[in-house]
Amino acid sequence: MVEELVTAGVALASVGAVYAMAAARVVKQYERGVVLRLGKLRSGVRGPGFTMIVPFVDRLQKVNMQIVTMPVPAQEGITRDNVTVRVDAVVYFKVVSAADAIIRVEDYRFAVSQMAQTSLRSIIGKSELDDLLSNREKLNQGLELMIDSPAVEWGVSIDRVEIKDVSLPETMKRSMARQAEADRERRARVINADAELQASKKLAEAAGVMSEQPAALQLRLLQTVVAVAAEKNSTLVLPFPVELLRFLERAQQPAAQPQQPPARSQEPPARMPLPLPGGQEGEPPPGRLPGQPQELAALMQHLLSQWQQSVREQLPSAEEPLDPDTGESKSGQD
Repeated sequence: MVEELVTAGVALASVGAVYAMAAARVVKQYERGVVLRLGKLRSGVRGPGFTMIVPFVDRLQKVNMQIVTMPVPAQEGITRDNVTVRVDAVVYFKVVSAADAIIRVEDYRFAVSQMAQTSLRSIIGKSELDDLLSNREKLNQGLELMIDSPAVEWGVSIDRVEIKDVSLPETMKRSMARQAEADRERRARVINADAELQASKKLAEAAGVMSEQPAALQLRLLQTVVAVAAEKNSTLVLPFPVELLRFLERAQQPAAQPQQPPARSQEPPARMPLPLPGGQEGEPPPGRLPGQPQELAALMQHLLSQWQQSVREQLPSAEEPLDPDTGESKSGQD
């Protein structure tokens, strides 16, 4: 009898242990448990910790309550200004009602993913390219509202939606690069023109001051020379007055054409003898007339050379000493 009682007690303990193991459940802190008893939703949602269910009658489903980061695949579309782009995004959402996430939708993750893709395509078609590139905050808010409207019924709350990247065709990238380059060049030219205008005004004021004090212009010239010489250049450039250049240009202009001399006769003029030093008479070189300046210069040179030669002949030799009393050479006295 005792053995039968012991055996029955052991059997009951074993059955109780098996029942407890089958009924025991542990819900983590970031999860919530939804119990379905014979397919019917139980009113209470099991919180985190240890909980018990009826084995083979209840079915416990755990729902993650953390914020889920879901990337949205890149969607290709045409913007309102007819530009083909590829846009990808990321969605941050979380479950706020575990029972609705289990009962109202089959797979809330897949549903949120599909809704995000369709909403992203709709945003691309309604927006322009400039909005996609520079006004993303407004597009993110509009995309969040489009996804959050149906997701509320599923017990899901959209925390944030961000557009990650906008891919453009290569031709469009080159066109935008040329546009940006042209715009920057335009602004650079405007800035340079404005600087030239301001500099011209300052230079005009400086010219007015220098006109009152002529020495200031000379000092400015010396400062320019010092600045150029400090660069260790081999060439020194000095400013030259324009008025002086104009004066030289007028001075180099040919004078009035002189009147033509009367025509010479066919017969050559008679050659007149010219007196030379020492009582000699000379004639100009044959074939030349002393009527032109060049010919006169040549003739004067010829006469000068003959005169020098005659003077050297009349002077005594340097080797014969002169008599201090008479001024004649001693060899002549002997």
